[in-house]
Amino acid sequence: MFIDRDGTLIEEAGYLNHLDRLVLFPYSVDAIRQFNRAGFLVVVITNQAGIARGIVTEEFVETAHRHISECLAAGGAHVDGYYHCPHHREGVRESLRRECDCRKPRPGLLRKAAADLDIDLARSFTIGDRWHDLQAGRAAGTGALLVRTGYGRADEQAPLAGLVPDAITDNLASAAGWILSRAAIGSLKTP
Repeated sequence: MFIDRDGTLIEEAGYLNHLDRLVLFPYSVDAIRQFNRAGFLVVVITNQAGIARGIVTEEFVETAHRHISECLAAGGAHVDGYYHCPHHREGVRESLRRECDCRKPRPGLLRKAAADLDIDLARSFTIGDRWHDLQAGRAAGTGALLVRTGYGRADEQAPLAGLVPDAITDNLASAAGWILSRAAIGSLKTP
């Protein structure tokens, strides 16, 4: 399971630059725990242009991910990997100012995670609140669900030509329910 971070797993906070602004949605722990129990690997995939723009550091992003993991662990859930893109073509940090294959909507992060963790992309889903999340998933060969949290409700109102999600759900919990109900009846295979 490839899950977007901001607006999907945690509340959208713009450029998240302080831990006191990091708020998990109240259902996130339960949704991740359900995926864990069903045998799905859970990978967080996130664009972090704030690094290239000089707003946050790489170290802060890693700290934020450790904090998320601690919150999830307190509820018996875990993420198997965090992958982020620090690049942006308009970045102020020259070493990170570029086009890359890892910035969603490109599929580089998903492919790297799949190679690192031995994930079958054809049997996976990407869940996110932006069309570019789903574009990355489709480009990598996964299923794709849009959630209405974060920017999702606005993106739902402006569909992209040629991009049809498998489902549009209210939030991560309902996306988990949609996926797991299909796994339970055998209409999709779990890893």
